[in-house]
Amino acid sequence: MSKRLVLSALAQFTAKTAGRNMTKAAYVAVAAGVAAMVVLTAAPAYDAAHHWVDAVLWTCLAYFVFEWLVRLRHMARQGRLALYVFSSSGVVDTIGALAVPVALIAAVEPRTAWLLSILWVLKVVPGIPGLRQLRRVLVLESGPLLSVLVIFLMVVFLASVAEYFLERDVQPATFGSVPAALWWAVVTLTTTGYGDVVPITPLGRMVASLVMICGVGVFGLWTGILATGFAAETRRDNFLKTWETVSKVPFFATLGPAAIADVTHMLRTMDLPARTTIIRKGQQGDCMYFIAAGEAEVELPGKKVPLGEGAFFGEMALLGNNLRGANVTTTKVTRLLVLDLVDFRLLMARHPDLAETIDAEARRRAQENE
Repeated sequence: MSKRLVLSALAQFTAKTAGRNMTKAAYVAVAAGVAAMVVLTAAPAYDAAHHWVDAVLWTCLAYFVFEWLVRLRHMARQGRLALYVFSSSGVVDTIGALAVPVALIAAVEPRTAWLLSILWVLKVVPGIPGLRQLRRVLVLESGPLLSVLVIFLMVVFLASVAEYFLERDVQPATFGSVPAALWWAVVTLTTTGYGDVVPITPLGRMVASLVMICGVGVFGLWTGILATGFAAETRRDNFLKTWETVSKVPFFATLGPAAIADVTHMLRTMDLPARTTIIRKGQQGDCMYFIAAGEAEVELPGKKVPLGEGAFFGEMALLGNNLRGANVTTTKVTRLLVLDLVDFRLLMARHPDLAETIDAEARRRAQENE
């Protein structure tokens, strides 16, 4: 029996590993492997525990080789081996499995070869939240970002030539050529200011002041472009999620895209902790709720009905019955989308064809509550 359990657990673990997603074991292996590599570079600590450090490194490497082989076998069975091998995740898996062994086989000093284990951190990149959003923002805003990059390079080269012309006679060691002046220009434009290369002529310092001001402006532009892109992408994602939730509501499902877009723009967000009462029976109601994330519970006579993500409640307040008919409480941290009565009436004014659907839904709900 125990053997069956072990084989079943191993099969489940292999199936999860073959899915090309980071498992908990993979995260542990990355963290332990990188930590061991860091200890490897500290001679006193490594000398004191070199057996443990070597054991951790070899164990992590064995896991990544196993993971790579499992995925190769899985993709070969599906006929997608070439697609996996040349994909970004396939390349990262291959590097993680082979970089250190290849270096060791090539007679690289072991402590140097194990430094390649830092490449294991690349395996966690696909699991970073928002990375896909960042990639989309970079693609959509590539034009403005490249324009600012061109401005950055123009200022760098103009400043380098100017400082070479103004400082070459008084500081030939540091400004004796344009390539030498480029270091100063980059350091100054990024407002880092190491102070190892400093102009001393009045005109040279004036140029340096202008370069520092330009640096603030250039990086301010980059920051503004990325921040605006992230905000727009976040609004887009939230709009799509809200649209999907609203379109599931029966008396909104028959509306056209324009009307659903109106509803989506009218909704406001409310975040509530667990065990918070949203609606009390007998109270006056002036809004309805959609569950965007989390869970709530409706207390009906003799039973409690759970409401999950995508569910809605409180719609009777919009259909003519302002008295709440049941208690509704959150069972976990919940995000709600709220549609107020005033906005709902405005929606009906914009879309008169909604009135018949609302009346029919009101009659149906009234019969259910009797």
